[in-house]
Amino acid sequence: MTRATDLRRKRWRALALAVAAALYGCQSKSGASDVLDPTAIAAPAGQAGAAAAPAQQASVETPSSPASGTPALGSPASGSATSGGPTSAAAAKAQLTLGTGPTKVAMLLPLSAPGSTGENGRKMYDGARLAMADLGDKLLTLTIEDTRGDSGYAKDLAVKAITSGTAKAVIGPSELAAAQHLAKLSGSKRPPVLALADNFAGGPGVYSVRLSEADSAAAGAAGIAGKGARKFVLMVPAGADSSAVESRVANALSIYGATLAVTLPYSPTDGGAKVVSDMSSLVEAPDAVVVACGGGSPTAVLAALKAKGIPGKTVTLIGTDRWLERPVDPLYEGAYIATLDESETGPIADRFKATYNYQPDVNVAYAYDMVALSAGIASAAGPDGFNKQVLENTTGFRGSTGLFRFRSDGSSQRSMPFFKVEKGRLKLVEKQTAGF
Repeated sequence: MTRATDLRRKRWRALALAVAAALYGCQSKSGASDVLDPTAIAAPAGQAGAAAAPAQQASVETPSSPASGTPALGSPASGSATSGGPTSAAAAKAQLTLGTGPTKVAMLLPLSAPGSTGENGRKMYDGARLAMADLGDKLLTLTIEDTRGDSGYAKDLAVKAITSGTAKAVIGPSELAAAQHLAKLSGSKRPPVLALADNFAGGPGVYSVRLSEADSAAAGAAGIAGKGARKFVLMVPAGADSSAVESRVANALSIYGATLAVTLPYSPTDGGAKVVSDMSSLVEAPDAVVVACGGGSPTAVLAALKAKGIPGKTVTLIGTDRWLERPVDPLYEGAYIATLDESETGPIADRFKATYNYQPDVNVAYAYDMVALSAGIASAAGPDGFNKQVLENTTGFRGSTGLFRFRSDGSSQRSMPFFKVEKGRLKLVEKQTAGF
């Protein structure tokens, strides 16, 4: 083991010991709780021996099953380290229990779902395994169940976990319909849910973990407002999500003394010409235009804006992370976008690749962060520490996906890198920007 590797391991073990101070008053320079940032925490005085102990692999138990020749999870033959990809569905689809800690946490993942859904679920499983090995093994008992990518089944598993009386927190599900159902349920004594679904708005006690378009738009607008822009226009697809995007952008701009002059809902079928024409008649000389796209493509609106000379010397164009769900279009050129940097997953990247033989992506990072956060809370406050005061603290947490915090309405806010599209590529402008 190299000295650098040994130092990293010491810091990760020290995190479990120092997390109480991070949660309850020991803040980083940015003001965020360093619950998930091991590089910022040194071993507490007098605890060097404990910190120096090598990280133990999370214990893994599998239910009995017919003999199939499949090695047990945790053995070299079954892990991704030999296959160069996520753990196989055959190895991961059964219910699994990791760790032996007193705090019980449930995790719901689409391990055996077909296609990219299942692949992402198994990546999240690998991320959870690494977090348990780093931090959670002696703090948590993590029960992982396979939702199969079925929203109805995921909902049933989640309700069962919430009402079991044993789980102190639920990580997942990743199925949007299931997460939305949970957000509609009432009950003040249920454990918090850290939902992994894409484009989930959140709800009281059901927290949206992933970066949302509203958050990306707000951080992008804040980045440009911080450079002096004052008058903004928001173009957003008409629908239920438009108000969330509008509210987040308006709040972010207010921090910098900027204003949202008008919000213009548009239909994906109108070709973009109408909404751009409406902007021209309603707003004189805007400094910046924010274009959200929902699940559709922004190119029709961007083509209409380009015909008006936007982006240009006087008007800045701001996109969102959802633009990047498609290949970068020439019409994106010159736009600014705040999004997670998928090539940089923080301090876990090197160790993850060495362990599982593939590069971690945001699925790995989100899962890792939620398990690490659970371990941090368990270390700091014990099994009963999963409450609103801790989860909704305003300074937030720092993880491998950057700085984030949860709001009382279940939404999350994130700080993230700020990019400009140049020659078809994302060029880093700022390492960190945030709409809060």
